[in-house]
Amino acid sequence: MKRLMVTLLLTALAMAGCASSSDTLRLATTTSTYDSGLLDAILPVFEAKFGVNVEVVAVGTGQALSLGEAGDADVVLVHARAREDAFVAAGYAPARFDVMYNDFVIVGPEDDPVGIGDAADAVEAFRRIAAAQARFASRGDESGTNFKELSIWEAAGITPEGDWYDSIGQGMGSTLEFSQETGSYTLTDRGTFIAQQANLEGMAVLFGGDTIDANPDLRLLNPYGVMPVNGDNDDLAMDFVEWLTSVETQQAIADFRSPSGEPLFFPDSVEWRSGGG
Repeated sequence: MKRLMVTLLLTALAMAGCASSSDTLRLATTTSTYDSGLLDAILPVFEAKFGVNVEVVAVGTGQALSLGEAGDADVVLVHARAREDAFVAAGYAPARFDVMYNDFVIVGPEDDPVGIGDAADAVEAFRRIAAAQARFASRGDESGTNFKELSIWEAAGITPEGDWYDSIGQGMGSTLEFSQETGSYTLTDRGTFIAQQANLEGMAVLFGGDTIDANPDLRLLNPYGVMPVNGDNDDLAMDFVEWLTSVETQQAIADFRSPSGEPLFFPDSVEWRSGGG
């Protein structure tokens, strides 16, 4: 299996101006799709089928969209719907396509010192954390998760600041590690947490529904969309979108599980909803 090439944003920006190659697809995506292991599981199938190499840049959603805007990515796979719609409206992509979803959860020390587990909703949970000035780790990287976190603080009427609030500018995996080391609360997508839970001793999901359908707080729904970027690699980019949203690949997403058998993402393409799943 080919090893996916994951670079930091600075490395990706250094590639600016490089022409796209018909045998290479540049995919800008979120750290959650990489940290969960999903891309390692499914991309080799696309590479073999189309005889191409997929170069993956795993960054926050905001950075991934910036790469698309600069023409330094052929496809973007992200999770911040308002930003995605604006990306299409600005003419960087012809359309956005549903791919999958999971949900956001609040995790932290398993003894839950602030007692957010019985909060009425995520807004109330955040208010309890702020009132207690319990340590909170924010990705602070303009990712979809960061956008979601900030929207919850805004709904709570709180501007998070002070020694208790750490904005670390890191991806989801690194933020979870930081939270575990410092005993902090944080917001994460459920898939990445489940995928890394074995290495996060003492941490637990403290707020979130047991399943997507049972989650009472729709603010925590986490849909992912894919967009082919208008540019030199239009045809290959569209091939990727059609492959990713096909029933076959959607089934592979549904079958992708944690070592304990838990689903990390739920397929949600139009093709899947039309009777594939």
